Amino acid sequence: MAALSTSSALDMSVRIGSALLKNPIIAASGCYNRGAEYSRVTDISQYGAITLKSVTRQPRLGNEMPRTMSTPAGMLNAIGLQGPGIEYFLKADAPALAHVPTAVIASVAGFTVEEFAYVAERMDGIPNVVALELDVSCPNVDREGECFAAQPSSIAAVVAAVKKRARLPVIAKLMPNVSDLKPIAKAAQEAGADALSLINAVRGIAIDVKNALPLLANVTGGLTGPAIRPIAVHAVWEVASAVTIPLIGMGGIETGRDALEFLFAGAGAVAIGTANFRRPDVHMEVLAGIVAEMRGRGCERVTSLTGLANPRFAGSRSVEAAVARPKTHLEGAHE
Repeated sequence: MAALSTSSALDMSVRIGSALLKNPIIAASGCYNRGAEYSRVTDISQYGAITLKSVTRQPRLGNEMPRTMSTPAGMLNAIGLQGPGIEYFLKADAPALAHVPTAVIASVAGFTVEEFAYVAERMDGIPNVVALELDVSCPNVDREGECFAAQPSSIAAVVAAVKKRARLPVIAKLMPNVSDLKPIAKAAQEAGADALSLINAVRGIAIDVKNALPLLANVTGGLTGPAIRPIAVHAVWEVASAVTIPLIGMGGIETGRDALEFLFAGAGAVAIGTANFRRPDVHMEVLAGIVAEMRGRGCERVTSLTGLANPRFAGSRSVEAAVARPKTHLEGAHE
C-alpha cells in the first residue's frame, strides 16, 4: 500500500503529555518490537509511534509452549513477558531506536514497585523514546500475585514511583478484568500519569475437547482481536468520564471505522496490535479511514474527533444527534 499523503490543511498530531505524535496511530506493545521486521514489508514511518515489547529488570524465558493460538475472532496468548532484561536491552537494542523512522514508546514491566521504577529510570533518556508505558497488568508479587492494575492503591504506587525517577510522560496501561475501571483510572491520574492506555487483553481459556486439556500450557491467556472491541470501546467511554488526561484506545482495531469508535468514545489516540500479524499495512488503512472521516466532516484537526459521541466532552453533540447525522464517505465505503 502506498504511503498516505495527507493534506497540509489537516493537523493529524496528538499530544501525550509533553510528547507530540505526528498522528494518532500507535503500534501496540508486544506486536511490533521496534519495527525492524515489519519495515521490510510496510512503511512503519506511517505510525505516529511504535510501542516496544515490555522490558523487565531480569531476563525472562517466558511461559512454556504452546503459548499462542487463534480464536474465531482473534487470538489467545500467554507469552509470559519473555525478554533479555534491561541490561541487554540497553546494550543491544537501545542504540538502534534512534534510527526508527517514527516516535518510540518504551514499555516497562515489573513484579514490584521498585522494579518498575528501576527499569523506567534506565529507559529515560534513550534517543527517540518519547514516553513510557507501564504494563501494570503484570502479577504483583508484593500482593500475592494480584495485578498492579487491579487496585487503585497499587497502580498509584507504581505510577508515583516511576514519576519520581523518570522525566518522560508516563502512560498507565489498564486491564479489563476488574469490576470498575473508573477508580483505578482516577488513582493513576492523581498519582501523576500523563495518559492511560486501555484495554489490555481479556483473560480467557480454550479447551482441547478431544484430550480434555487446556490448549495453552499456561492454561489461561489474554484474548485480543475483534472479539474484545466492544468491551474496549465501552471501557474508553467509561474512563473518559472519570479522568481528564489523554486516553489511548486499543482492542481489535482493524479498520478506520474501528478506530473511529474509540476516538468518538473519548480516546485521543488508538493502538493496533493483533491485526498487524495478518495485515502489516493495517495502520495505513486505518489512518486513511480517519483522514476520510475528517474530510467528510470538514474537520481540520484529528483532535476534533475525540469524544464526538460522548456527552462528557464539552461541546460534543448528544448521542442521539450523532446517530442521526448524514452518512460520510467512510461509512458508505463499508456498506
